[in-house]
Amino acid sequence: MTKYTVPGVGPYGGSAGGWGALQAVARALRSQMAVTTDLRALLRANQPNGFDCPGCAWPDPRHTSSFEFCENGAKAVSWEATGKRATPDFFARHPVAELWGWSDHKLEDQGRLTHPLAYDHGSDRFVPVGWDEAFGRIGRALRRLPSPDLAEFYTSGRTSNEAAFLYQLFVRAFGTNNFPDCSNMCHEATSVGLPESIGVGKGTVSLDDFEHCDTIFCIGHNPGTNHPRMLATLRAAARRGVPIVVLNPLKERGLERFTAPQSPVEMLTLGATRIASSYLQVKVGGDVAALQGMMKALLEADARERAEGGDGLLDRAFIAQHTTGFAVLADQLAGLAWEAVEQASGLPRARLREAAAIYAGASRAIVCYGMGITQHRHGTSSVQQIANLLLLRGNIGRKGAGICPLRGHSNVQGDRTVGITEAPAAEFLERLGREFGFTPPSARGHNAVEAVQAIGAGRSRAMVCLGGNLAVAMADPELVFAGMRRLDLAVHVATKLNRSHLLTAGETILLPCLGRTEIDLQETGAQAVTVEDSMSMVHASRGGLEPASPELRSEPAIIAGIAAATLPGCGIDWAWLIADYDRIRDRIEAVFPDFAGYNRRILEPGGFRLPVAAAERVWHTPTGKACFLPAPGDAQAPPVRDPQALLLTTIRSHDQYNTTIYGLDDRYRGITGRRDVVFMNAQDLAALGLVHGERIDLEAVDPAEAGARPPRVLSGMTAVAHDIAPGSAAAYYPEANILVALDDHDPRSGTPSYKSVPVRIRKAAAAAA
Repeated sequence: MTKYTVPGVGPYGGSAGGWGALQAVARALRSQMAVTTDLRALLRANQPNGFDCPGCAWPDPRHTSSFEFCENGAKAVSWEATGKRATPDFFARHPVAELWGWSDHKLEDQGRLTHPLAYDHGSDRFVPVGWDEAFGRIGRALRRLPSPDLAEFYTSGRTSNEAAFLYQLFVRAFGTNNFPDCSNMCHEATSVGLPESIGVGKGTVSLDDFEHCDTIFCIGHNPGTNHPRMLATLRAAARRGVPIVVLNPLKERGLERFTAPQSPVEMLTLGATRIASSYLQVKVGGDVAALQGMMKALLEADARERAEGGDGLLDRAFIAQHTTGFAVLADQLAGLAWEAVEQASGLPRARLREAAAIYAGASRAIVCYGMGITQHRHGTSSVQQIANLLLLRGNIGRKGAGICPLRGHSNVQGDRTVGITEAPAAEFLERLGREFGFTPPSARGHNAVEAVQAIGAGRSRAMVCLGGNLAVAMADPELVFAGMRRLDLAVHVATKLNRSHLLTAGETILLPCLGRTEIDLQETGAQAVTVEDSMSMVHASRGGLEPASPELRSEPAIIAGIAAATLPGCGIDWAWLIADYDRIRDRIEAVFPDFAGYNRRILEPGGFRLPVAAAERVWHTPTGKACFLPAPGDAQAPPVRDPQALLLTTIRSHDQYNTTIYGLDDRYRGITGRRDVVFMNAQDLAALGLVHGERIDLEAVDPAEAGARPPRVLSGMTAVAHDIAPGSAAAYYPEANILVALDDHDPRSGTPSYKSVPVRIRKAAAAAA
């Protein structure tokens, strides 16, 4: 067979970071114009009295660095602070039917929304509308609903603590707990799994712990693209000799080697620091098996050492004092056949034993993980197996050790902390009701999957989205699109146009908001908002740029406007709250005691850390101890038994943040100017009779093999030979979401299985014809 020369596909020989990153920053600034004349936007990123980067949630080193932003952070800032504008004139020229045919990149690249807009069915266009009229329309539509539970209220992880708290207050005063949010689609397995294991749904480490650890495990994440500032932390650890063990299906450049743009020596010599000391390419969907294999190897080595008269490798004092369930886990691991572990994980037992030996040789270990762990049918159990591994050697609640979930959006963790959840705790509701003088609803609401299922079935009639691009981010987009178009009301608070906005309902309203980089001026003066990073640090964020339009309002002000129009006479003075955000923070403190001294403490350099009980070896579980939790019996089983099926994982390109597509390149994977590629192992290509560069179609396989679902096909893709584990494939999100069924998710957390989609791959129908 002929090996094709594939346009836009070629090897990338450089390291992560370095001159390539600086060139990409320069291109981003040039293309968006506004920041080229106002570099203050970048220099204020993650700084004292500056703004928090609207990108990832990796913590800042005490907010004191003079150069604390990364390539993708610069893209996020330039994308927000762009000089481009989507004005009413733009919408007058382009009907929605035309805009629907544009790419997602082109839609957002039109620039900042400048005026409130309402969809006009007669002209098929968005037309300007006054703020008061917009709020009035929304309020009347919500009040017309027979029940508050017929409305869904979505939250993006970029929303500040202040906006999120006001949002949940409004929605609960309205009468529902329907809070689908972006966490439901990424780290909900953490929020569900870790409380059962260690009593808290957050990580236990601080940034300082990375300076004291003596081994790091990186599982199912790609820092080079998704949280690049983490590379500086990994580089520092690697340079002091800390072993860094990676488990990931793809070889990712950011986990292999990194050139720090802040290092003159590395930049001038074109040098790099090796990151991974060991790289285990686990098969897609094989994480539970790999973790079980490591724990099995650890227990076997422990038994051998004790048989020889040693103390063993487990922290038995910690296990006895602080945990329950060890015997059950040990029995399960002893009963696992190594052959089954190898088959499910795609890794030979020798490699798993090597990884276990590195772990056993460390006094202080940190395990970092991302959505490569959580976005599976058994995502909750995968998280719990990581906790099990750490508990075996007492690596939670020890300096330099712990569990580190890598959150994506910059405040997705903070939103959950201040009340964005469909399953609120009774004590929280009691405090909220007491503080504001009403009885909040107690019935569990909808998560993201449940919300779109309800919309599709006609059981929900309204959707208010505080940021985000829910319809595109969600699994089974065609099904979701159809449901959203049947809504009575769709409201979107946004900085830019995206595809979800074009799914017009009976009444569709777009409300333009300020971005993180912009001055937020309220009645008492310029305001700061606060965010919580992945390690529970809360700090202030203050924009410094003039707003993109005088018509823009802040997210808190928009929420207050909707609330006042929807709930007249409810007894809450929304205008008074937003006049000074200190007042909102005072109320957060009253409802959440962990925020004691909130307004004073955010004035401290770097802010303050919220209490994390498990980090102090206090376990808020029913038993009062940390719990070893074995994986369910089917966690190693492949979702389908078709030997021709591969498991596909969706991935982000390097020119992308969640559904936002900055450009069409994926530099570290050697892709230029395109996104229509599927990364495959050369062995799998050959076994399927395919070659590198060939056009292919992908069809999702029904895991139940019941044949009840209509075919879900991604057509006209290009097969690219890549360094990925055999039996695995990868394609870009959100394009590949069409292959993920809405009901194919982790039943514990509701997280769609974006990272383990069984597919059959064949030559493209057009090519075959």
